[in-house]
Amino acid sequence: MRTTKGAARTRAKRRLYRRAKGFRGGRRNMLRSVKENLLRAGAYAFRDRRVRKRDFRRLWIIRINAAVRERGLRYSEFIHGLQLAGLELDRKTLSEMAIHDPAAFDAVVEQVKAKLAA
Repeated sequence: MRTTKGAARTRAKRRLYRRAKGFRGGRRNMLRSVKENLLRAGAYAFRDRRVRKRDFRRLWIIRINAAVRERGLRYSEFIHGLQLAGLELDRKTLSEMAIHDPAAFDAVVEQVKAKLAA
């Protein structure tokens, strides 16, 4: 008598179908399509975890540039001045400061301007 996978195969399929929840049409309920689409989804997820980091950095830079221009500097000058002043603030922190704590950001800009003038 030959043996079949039975319960194990059903469990394996159920695992795949659960991961494909929310997909549309045959992408959700046809085994071969589900497998293909889960592979593709995993590739997109892997790629876009890195893209998200790039996107956020771009956003922070845009925000900092806007805030610094209001105070009479350019982004590149500001970053150079930060290095001269020895201030090790990352772009995320600077962006949050510019939005939520303008007084502290003004203080940083003043320090940078002093270093650039010297």
